[in-house]
Amino acid sequence: MFRTGPPNHTLLRPPLLQILLLLLVQAVGRGLGRASPAGGPLEDVVIERYHIPRACPREVQMGDFVRYHYNGTFEDGKKFDSSYDRSTSVAIVVGVGRLITGMDRGLMGMCVNERRRLIVPPHLGYGSIGVAGLIPPDATLYFDVVLLDVWNQADTVQVSTLLRPPHCPRMVQESDFVRYHYNGTLLDGTAFDTSYSRGGTYDTYVGSGWLIKGMDQGLLGMCPGERRKIIIPPFLAYGEKGYGTVIPPQASLVFHVLLIDVHNPKDTVQLETLDLPPGCVRRAMAGDFMRYHYNGSLMDGSLFDSSYSRNHTYNTYVGQGYIIPGMDQGLQGSCMGERRRITIPPHLAYGENGTGDKIPGSAVLVFDVHVIDFHNPADPVEIKTLSRPPEICNETSKAGDFVRYHYNCSLLDGTKLFSSHDYGAPQEATLGANKVIEGLDRGLQGMCAGERRQLVVPPHLAHGESGARGVPGSAVLLFEVELVSREEGLPEGYLFVWHEDPPANLFEDLDLNKDGEVPQEEFSTFIKAQVTEGKGRLMPGQDPEKTIGDMFQNQDRNQDGKITLEELKLKSDEDQERVHEEL
Repeated sequence: MFRTGPPNHTLLRPPLLQILLLLLVQAVGRGLGRASPAGGPLEDVVIERYHIPRACPREVQMGDFVRYHYNGTFEDGKKFDSSYDRSTSVAIVVGVGRLITGMDRGLMGMCVNERRRLIVPPHLGYGSIGVAGLIPPDATLYFDVVLLDVWNQADTVQVSTLLRPPHCPRMVQESDFVRYHYNGTLLDGTAFDTSYSRGGTYDTYVGSGWLIKGMDQGLLGMCPGERRKIIIPPFLAYGEKGYGTVIPPQASLVFHVLLIDVHNPKDTVQLETLDLPPGCVRRAMAGDFMRYHYNGSLMDGSLFDSSYSRNHTYNTYVGQGYIIPGMDQGLQGSCMGERRRITIPPHLAYGENGTGDKIPGSAVLVFDVHVIDFHNPADPVEIKTLSRPPEICNETSKAGDFVRYHYNCSLLDGTKLFSSHDYGAPQEATLGANKVIEGLDRGLQGMCAGERRQLVVPPHLAHGESGARGVPGSAVLLFEVELVSREEGLPEGYLFVWHEDPPANLFEDLDLNKDGEVPQEEFSTFIKAQVTEGKGRLMPGQDPEKTIGDMFQNQDRNQDGKITLEELKLKSDEDQERVHEEL
């Protein structure tokens, strides 16, 4: 096959004199694969294409470099040479005089993986001289050939895009760090390597000399999730030496590549607002406590975690080092209810080592985040007046007042929690008496009857980190309240107060039948009369009968069912005596 060499190398070129003689013979006429009309010797190579691949992107042309296997036999079937016996394919340039003329012609137009049977007449083989000890003179040669590879020095890297994702956040550039999967084959389809068998991506820098030149070129411009077919000629791959036992010399390489992700060591966090609710009056900052939902995926879309799967928000402080630096940065500046995509390079995530079995080393992370709410431990109740009654309001609700109000309570993402309208009656409470959460208590003070307010209550003034039934931990609550009515409350510790001075002879007025003692029935009748006549009032918000019963029990000091003159004392007198005792 080569120009010079020992007899065991086949397809040697004949000497110059024989070439000149053969040229005279060939000038008579050429009929490709045909014998002479008289049944004489063959004039040209006979080509039988007994296996033609379905796809033939390229045919051998003069000047191409080819690799092929062959078996060479005589007409009687006796083998005189085989590349298979040497376990090495033939690698040579065709059409430039390095092969016998018959083989040069027989390879022209051939496709990779095509199989041909060639019949080479003597004048296109080794002629009347033959090869001593191997090929007799005037021998017709029979070759079974399979083409393995074809390329040309003018070739470049061939890139075919097999799948390109609709969204391409960035494309590979020189100096980028990439993670990709690949299947590597020779041009004939023989597999030589795959990243999938190792259970991990191939991770490397592009354009920095870490890869063969052809792969460096073939990866440029790829998007995460893109699939490419990259065909690399040998001089941009492993060249004349090949690689080990799996890549022969002068082999074209075919890579099917799936790009998982790409980043640059200079990258920062990338933010993309997916949905921004109107009326954003406050943005998250370092020190805020935030509740948010997220889906976390790799750059190729592989999901590695989701708060939704746990049916619970992720709750944390922002900007305090409790989460990866990229997420700390990405959450700042967000609004309540906002949806944003946060793309975090590995040096701001889990670095070269990754974490667990779902986030590999050097992985770019993509978080689709929905901010539910956030607050600061120093936040007060936010109060916004929605409407006020048209009439002048001279008195507003205050601590101690008994109020009736309607409310709707929800989370900041709109999730409805509670509503007084579900019960068909207003809620009742005494302000400042620890009957409702502190934030609602504060928000109800200073209201006029008929006024409507919106209250934003931070968790430290609501149900705290633990939450309550139906209320998540650390949840900011949104109330819409309407004050239906208010009654002025009583001083702390009082169950009944006089609007003016009490009667000078209170016991006599209580003792309706003048028998020197006051049972509960007389006591109750007297107190009710004072309320009816507008001379005094009971503590609002409680059952009047119970309140009067408590008052009677307080005065019936020996618990004998009646009050005597010695037992009866006003609370103001009791308080004064207590002061003297303390002094």
